[in-house]
Amino acid sequence: MSTSTTAFELVSGLEIHVQLNTQSKIFSADSATFGADPNTHISPVSLALPGALPKLNKEVVEKAIRIGLALNCKINQHNFFDRKNYFYADLPKGYQITQDNSPICGNGYLIVYLANGQEKRIGINRIHLEEDAGKSMHDQDPAFSYVDLNRAGVPLIEIVTEPDIRSAEEASALLTEIRQLVRHLNVSDGNMEEGSLRCDANISIRPKGSSDFGTRCEVKNLNSIRNVRRAMDFEFSRQVDVISNGGEIVQSTLNFDADQGTTSPMRSKEEANDYRYFPDPDLQPIEISDDWLARIKSSMPLLPKDLTLKLVDDLGISTVDAGIIAQDIDAYQYLLKALPIVNNQKSLVNWLNGPIRALLNEQGISIAEFKLKPAQMADLINLVDDKKISQQNALQQLLPALNTTDDVLGVAKQLNLLIVEDNDEILQYIIEVLTKYEAQVQAYKGGKKGVLGLFVGEVMKLAKGKADAKKISDLIIEKLK
Repeated sequence: MSTSTTAFELVSGLEIHVQLNTQSKIFSADSATFGADPNTHISPVSLALPGALPKLNKEVVEKAIRIGLALNCKINQHNFFDRKNYFYADLPKGYQITQDNSPICGNGYLIVYLANGQEKRIGINRIHLEEDAGKSMHDQDPAFSYVDLNRAGVPLIEIVTEPDIRSAEEASALLTEIRQLVRHLNVSDGNMEEGSLRCDANISIRPKGSSDFGTRCEVKNLNSIRNVRRAMDFEFSRQVDVISNGGEIVQSTLNFDADQGTTSPMRSKEEANDYRYFPDPDLQPIEISDDWLARIKSSMPLLPKDLTLKLVDDLGISTVDAGIIAQDIDAYQYLLKALPIVNNQKSLVNWLNGPIRALLNEQGISIAEFKLKPAQMADLINLVDDKKISQQNALQQLLPALNTTDDVLGVAKQLNLLIVEDNDEILQYIIEVLTKYEAQVQAYKGGKKGVLGLFVGEVMKLAKGKADAKKISDLIIEKLK
């Protein structure tokens, strides 16, 4: 079933947990780095030993403000922390330090764009600061569960949307945009596979045209944008089936089985009073001064949409090309470093969005991990644009050889890749090809001009790519006259 073929519509809001990329945890000096051996990034504060007191990491507050500004939120300059009481094996204190009554940001929105070009405005109810819990592992031993507390106390922001989402596509577009924003602002790496970005989806249905909300179910810990879409589509269909068959939706917390693509109940849904919130007595309220807020605002980079327009104006490139660069902050920084050296700015953009992006995807790396420095990239592009080396040879032979030296031209000479300037040598190749393909020569003279590409390709092979294709084409046409 889908929203377009039933009498019901989907109503959803997301709770998006973003792990901030600070070096230390939110309330202690423990490392917040991912991937360490179990229980090595801990301390009396992380373990909640008696007498251990939390101390707020100032950088956490600044990063929360940055994402709040990007999401058009009001920054609450006076806010404080609360204790959220519940009992999990991987929650050492028996409560989580979070923000309930006084979140740091609120009343924002984000505009996303759907596949049909339609804009959708999704409200941001609040953004609050909190600490992460540890991690329970149930697959290490047949008889016992293990607990790793490295993640306990890692700083999080939780972005809570309004129930404005009406389709899995809208949810996907929102998550994609937020992941780009947190990376662009350098507040998180947004890596869903490592848990840096996680999502809970509150899902309900109601008859089309109704303004009342249905009973919602919360699908927990969705770890990819694809799984958010799958879980939302399945849960929508499940709830439609229940109501259509005369049943009632029971408010509950659900697990999503990624292998089966189905949801299943974990527990009944908790209400706020189940957590017994109260202000944390060990932490002072956060006071954000006007001067501090002004400094953060002035340090904000252009956001991707604004950066796209700037690139279009500055470089004269298409909105599509500019958008690809603007959505990847590392690609934008690479572009800035190469621009003063490259002769043709549009060539640089075409290379970054074309062959270089394809190469990075093939290797499964980001441009931040790319071995070729921006200056080398610019020199390589200049050689191609100046017709001193073919693009094929530049990609397949020159680029892989630029590991240990910045002398791009020197390596091209060393590998004998420079284009042959001797017309006599190229004419010898042309005569050889035209003699070999006599039937195709007659076809060309008979009007089948498409065989010209065959001749050019064969001459390029004989020249081992060290010739300019247009020059070869012109010489062949001249010869065939």
